[in-house]
Amino acid sequence: MITKYKSNKIYYQSTIMLAGPVVVSQLGHTFVQTVDSIIIGHYAGTISLAAVSLVHSVFMVVLVLGMGIAYGLTPLIAQEDGKSNYQECAKLLSNSLWINTIAGILLFLVVYYGSMFAMNHVDQDPLVVETAKPYLLLLGISILPLMIFQTFKQFAEGLGFTKQAMTITIWGNVLNLILAVILVKGIFGIPPMGVRGIGIATLIDRVLMMVVMIWYVMKSSNFKQYIQYFSVRFINFQRIINVIKIGVPVAMQYIFEIGAFAVAALMAGKIGAMEQAAHQTAITFVAMTYMMASGIASAATIKVGNSFGNLNYIRIQKFSRVSYHLVILFMLFFAIIFMLFNQYLPYVITSDPAVVPLAAQLLIIAGVFQLFDGTQVVGLGTLRGMGDVKTPTFITFIAYWIVGLPVAYLLGIKLDIGVKGIWYGLTLGLVTSSVLLYFRSQYIIKNKMKSLLKNEA
Repeated sequence: MITKYKSNKIYYQSTIMLAGPVVVSQLGHTFVQTVDSIIIGHYAGTISLAAVSLVHSVFMVVLVLGMGIAYGLTPLIAQEDGKSNYQECAKLLSNSLWINTIAGILLFLVVYYGSMFAMNHVDQDPLVVETAKPYLLLLGISILPLMIFQTFKQFAEGLGFTKQAMTITIWGNVLNLILAVILVKGIFGIPPMGVRGIGIATLIDRVLMMVVMIWYVMKSSNFKQYIQYFSVRFINFQRIINVIKIGVPVAMQYIFEIGAFAVAALMAGKIGAMEQAAHQTAITFVAMTYMMASGIASAATIKVGNSFGNLNYIRIQKFSRVSYHLVILFMLFFAIIFMLFNQYLPYVITSDPAVVPLAAQLLIIAGVFQLFDGTQVVGLGTLRGMGDVKTPTFITFIAYWIVGLPVAYLLGIKLDIGVKGIWYGLTLGLVTSSVLLYFRSQYIIKNKMKSLLKNEA
């Protein structure tokens, strides 16, 4: 094992160096919602916490759709950079900016007309729904600046520049935390705004992050050789199609997984407000570790995509294997944390004595599925780097919507096991996804290796 590590040391080091900032940056998106849950849980009560859970359940589907579309740029940039095609990288950025701006506007309309309608018709506590509406509206408005931020972030990360987006995200989250506390609690003469306050804080945070990220990419010397070819007036239909061909399937992958968890939140809400609050408490921690694991997956996409661009299939195999090793160690660590401290972690989010014990039980289940959650997202990242997105999309649909959710509904609702039964179903979906995506990635890599050996012969 030690000999294997030494022979692959450079791959571990380069993946960690690239993944570290992406992990922090990815975590930033979830941290905003984590802060929201903590502040509301302590300052606004259980009904407001259930309202935050409801908003996140309907909004996350829209959010990950947008992030998936934006993500389509990263593997294409990594592949073109592997060919030293700087002009093509700039043109891809131009077209991606148009795609994401239009997508941001359309997604706001989806939130305003679709998500609002859905909240009123999913059999939730009426008081929870009314409390949730102002927060959902403000999050909907914030998605446009977030999409533009993602455009320039994915461009920079596709070229291997990940620290800057991390720094911007960290400072954005600090600002969000300060503003959220001031507005929710009511400080400096400002009246307490409750759930509406965290929505305003998030909107301000995302607008400022967008402005700073654009400024960095356009002015930094790191991108000078690329940006000289950039123009917002440049629109090419084929490049738009190329970005969408990757972005839309990636978005669907996100939707199938996050959508399954959103439906699980609605199932929990159907059982009761306490169960929904417990679900939100536990899922907050799970979402944090997932986003960190997705940072490792993003590094796998960039490294594999760059190697794919210059046809270095040996490096593809190495980076894929290393990424799996890293995410397994990472998720095992957090699984142990969840299991050892399950009785104490819920107090970070809420002090409600009825919610904490149930959330603690859910964290035990979360400890089990951490490993599979991490390996499935790395499998997706590896396959995206090679441009394989259609079959993984089908796999995620089968895993979550044909296997996971029906079992969750059967156990949690029909057999009356409760919210724990819902989480058992989600675990089965993650196991299915992880196993199938691993075999898919190994199949593709082996085929590429065989093709390389055949050509050399």
